[in-house]
Amino acid sequence: MWSFLTRLIGSVACAASLALAAGPAMADQAHPKIGFSIDDLRLERWARDRDYFIEAAKTLGATVDVQSADANEQRQISQIENLISKKVDAIVIVPFNSKVLTNVIAEAKKANIKVVSYDRLILNADVDAYISFDNERVGEIQAQGVVKVKPKGNYYLLGGAPTDNNAKLLRNGQLKVLQPLIDKGDIKVVGSQWVKEWNPTEALQIVENALTANDNKIDAIVASNDATAGGAIQALSAQGLAGKVAISGQDADLAAIQRVNAGTQTLSVYKPLKLIASEAAKLSVQLVRGEKPTYNNKLDNGMKPVDSLLLTPTPITKENVSLLIKDGFFTQQQIDGK
Repeated sequence: MWSFLTRLIGSVACAASLALAAGPAMADQAHPKIGFSIDDLRLERWARDRDYFIEAAKTLGATVDVQSADANEQRQISQIENLISKKVDAIVIVPFNSKVLTNVIAEAKKANIKVVSYDRLILNADVDAYISFDNERVGEIQAQGVVKVKPKGNYYLLGGAPTDNNAKLLRNGQLKVLQPLIDKGDIKVVGSQWVKEWNPTEALQIVENALTANDNKIDAIVASNDATAGGAIQALSAQGLAGKVAISGQDADLAAIQRVNAGTQTLSVYKPLKLIASEAAKLSVQLVRGEKPTYNNKLDNGMKPVDSLLLTPTPITKENVSLLIKDGFFTQQQIDGK
């Protein structure tokens, strides 16, 4: 009896080890399981992306497992490892630090999991695809909007997080517009700093110091997103300069759109989140199903040219705020702060 049980247990164990050796299970093409690893769900922007993504994935027959790294690179790596162990079919990643995911993405690829880099290009890693808005174009729009209001004068460049590749792309776009005017002598850059984690409090302190160093003589601030613009505007308000200094942003956060409407922020850049989230869900499902997504670019991430889909952003000024209402992004009451 015992020898029979021993043989039975041994054969079950052997079958299990053979199953493991055979590698990951084939993707469920009809009902894909998608992991969505997000930098920081505490930010309004990413919570919106999450909701739109889940909604779009559901219509395509997919389920989504969402993880938030809360701006912690080690936590994000652990969460991606957890998604791999859950045998998801694809992982969509908004990286906190785009430079540290090489190894964990190699693990995902070994497990036959498709990997999509969302909104921020993951560097030096074997990702299958990248989807974002054209970030150099966003940078151009930011600089153009500010130059339109202040074509000459002292400029301060408030960059994004140094860990975020998008921050560099935005700066490239900004300088395409600004450099000829700098060379001509119309614009003088009186300071430039990156803002850790896109943190508004850090942006506030940087701009306070910049105002002190320049005796408040700053005509324009090219801020790379709405959160940093918000911190900068706090510093400007304390000196009675809000609305007098031209300032850019991006993301169309509600507080920023209220500032644009009130005239304290010159512009934001609207990147229809429903569009990127829906396209990302579609792209992920297509990859799992072995279909060929439509790309319009290839971007080198240091390891390979990555198939990329770059969407078109839209400037938002006081004149066209109504576009956000038309898109159902905000109501008039929200913009009016009621």
